Amino acid sequence: MRVRPHRERRRPECGSAVADFAMVSGLVAVLFIAVFQVGLALHIRNTLISCAAEGARFGARADAQPEDGAARARQLISASVSERFAGNVTATVVDAGGAQVVAVTVVAPLPVIGPLGPDGRLRVVGRAFLESQ
Repeated sequence: MRVRPHRERRRPECGSAVADFAMVSGLVAVLFIAVFQVGLALHIRNTLISCAAEGARFGARADAQPEDGAARARQLISASVSERFAGNVTATVVDAGGAQVVAVTVVAPLPVIGPLGPDGRLRVVGRAFLESQ
């Protein structure tokens, strides 16, 4: 009897791990960028809401004018996020069910990472009761 040398057979799946990694890593990267984009937009939105509310409280004081609240909101936005988000800040006195309310409105660009993500503007309003009524 003659013994043949054992040859290794190549399995048909050989090299498929590299292809799987390439395909899955691309999907994971896109998913990570999308989650990061949503997180950044929510962070900016929450920061703008907080700054607008603080500006409204500042402008609603008995010894202040509503424009003082807009200036305070601009200052807070510039210090906490960036000056480009503080470009369009207005303050008005509005009637809310018989009570005078100072409303500070901030309109800012929506932060976008690269070409992905929604395009548009954020519009947030902070309100506080006017103390001098």
